[in-house]
This record gives sequence, C-alpha cells and structure tokens, in this order.
Amino acid sequence: MKNFTHNLFYRLAAFLRRLSNSLFPSRQSTLFPAAMRLQRIILALLLALVPACVGWAAEDQGHGAASHEAEHTSGLPTAAPVLFRVGPLPVTNSMVLTWTVALAVILGAQIAMRKSALVPAGAQNFWEWMVEGLEGFLEGLIGKHLVEKTFWFFGSLFIFIVMTNWSGLFPLVGTVGWGQQGAHGFHVTHPLLRGAHADFNMTFAMSLVFFALWLIWAIQENGVGGFLKHLFAPKGATSGPLFVLMVVVFFAVGILEVISIAFRPVSLSFRLFGNIFAGENMLESMTHLGGPMLGWLTALPFYFMELMVGLVQGLVFMLLTAVFTLLICTHDESHGSHGDDGGRSGH
Repeated sequence: MKNFTHNLFYRLAAFLRRLSNSLFPSRQSTLFPAAMRLQRIILALLLALVPACVGWAAEDQGHGAASHEAEHTSGLPTAAPVLFRVGPLPVTNSMVLTWTVALAVILGAQIAMRKSALVPAGAQNFWEWMVEGLEGFLEGLIGKHLVEKTFWFFGSLFIFIVMTNWSGLFPLVGTVGWGQQGAHGFHVTHPLLRGAHADFNMTFAMSLVFFALWLIWAIQENGVGGFLKHLFAPKGATSGPLFVLMVVVFFAVGILEVISIAFRPVSLSFRLFGNIFAGENMLESMTHLGGPMLGWLTALPFYFMELMVGLVQGLVFMLLTAVFTLLICTHDESHGSHGDDGGRSGH
C-alpha cells in the first residue's frame, strides 16, 4: 500500500509538471495517435447524453418534492426541477447543463484538432497535452494493457466531471430562473440551469455506467470462471483440512466482496454528489450573508475553493474507478505485467 501511494503521488506530480513542457512545443507531436485518442474521447463524451436520461423516472417523482422543499427552504433543492417534457421524458435543469457542457467540450476538441499540425500550438497543444498527460498518468498506475482498453472511458470521465463541476460556478447557473419574493429579496426556486453533479441522478447514472463497463472488462480479462475464482476461490497453496477451511473462509469473504462491489456505485455517487451539492449551498449561503451589495464579496473566496474541489473530485472519481478496474483485472498477487511494469517504467 505504501509503494502504491508513493507511485500515485509520483505520477500525479509528473502529470502536473508536463504543463510547463507543453508551453514549449519543440518536440514532434505524436499527432495521429493523439488524434485517435481524442476521437475516442469525443465519442465517449457522447455517453454524457445517456446518463443524464437514466434517472428520468426518479426526476419525475422528485419534481413534486422539489417544489414542496423549495417553498420551505432557501437552499438548493435536492431534486432538480423539471423544465419541460419531451414526450414521457422530463427534462431537468441539470440535464440541460449536462448536454450544454458535453456539446461545448466536443465542439472545442473538434475545432482544436480541425487543422492539426506535426508541431502543435494553441488549442491543439492544450488538448494533446491533456490527453497524453492523462494517458501517461493512468499508465503508471494501471499499466499499458489496461490503459489501451479503458483510457477512452477514464479520460473522458475526468474531463467531463471537471468541466461540469466548473460550469456550475458560472454566474448564470443557479441565479436565473423562476422564484418568489421573500423577506431577504427575490429567491430563485426553479433555476434555468443547475450544477450537473448537484443532482444525485446524474452521479448515480455515471456510476452505473462504470459498473457495467467494470463487469465487461473483468469478464474479458478473467473469463466467467476466472471472475468467480477471483471473488470466491482460496488464495495461497494449502492442502488437507486446511484447504477445506480456506474454501469456507474465502467463500464467506467472497460474499462480503460481492456486497462491497454492489455498494460501490452508491458510494461513488454520494461522494461526488455530496461535495458538489454542499459547495453550491455554501456559495448560496455566503451570497445571502453579504446581502445585495456585498454578496459577491463574501462568496468570492469560496469560489476559488470550489474550483479546487471540482478538480479534485474529478481526479478522485477517475482514480477510484481506475483502481477498482485494476483490482479485478489483476489475476493474482504475482501478476505484474499490467500494473507493476507500467509503474516501474516511470522510475
């Protein structure tokens, strides 16, 4: 565990140092591999349109609760209000922001790579630095083999989460919409836009997508039998009565592991949702604390903190999902071709 933590911080520092190197694009760009990876990320970002719709039934049921809650509280309601409907599908303000951010990221990447050059500059340099930096960072943690299989998802996940977290800090998000006059002025109860990850349905949908991909990758790497053996089979060389005892023990441990795996989407969802939801409520409270004239000033220091929180939460979500994938795809303790070799190559 100590070596893994050291490797994690080493790779994180190396990833951040590459930012300074990107300002001096004297090296030859790995144009075509980077462009291929960027195209896969753009396609993966289209998945952002799917998770936003997964929780539409919960959004519909929570609409009445959101309206009732908005009448009795001054903070952000837990359920995102429904703006309009497309047939039976309710469209909430968090879904609108999700689609807007996904479209902006896709268009930005397409425009940046429209006129690619062997020596990158400007927007192309930024996108290639980000994609190659993320790929190198993950390769040092989970190995080259898993990166080739999973980077399209983990890279897209990090970019999407950070962009949506930061977009929730824009002035028009949460401040323009429908509301009512109160004792402390006009209060927006149904904003036109809402932070995407301040909606639990969005974070839970992303976790479910990862869980489905995690199961697919686990079976691809281990097979069905190997996947079950990874969970329930005894580890180590034993024989005789001790082997029988180890079978019983590891079968019980496997059951606990299955329960733990089943709760991973919930823990991932609540971690991201709780931090972003609490941050938006804190910003609103600080704004009301300063009053109509100084509200922007009392909230300003917390905006910088939320910028860091948005970046850290994107990194944490990506790292946890990557480590979960590494753990299930590592065949045994001596298996080093995927994770260890990639980590040692950087040293």
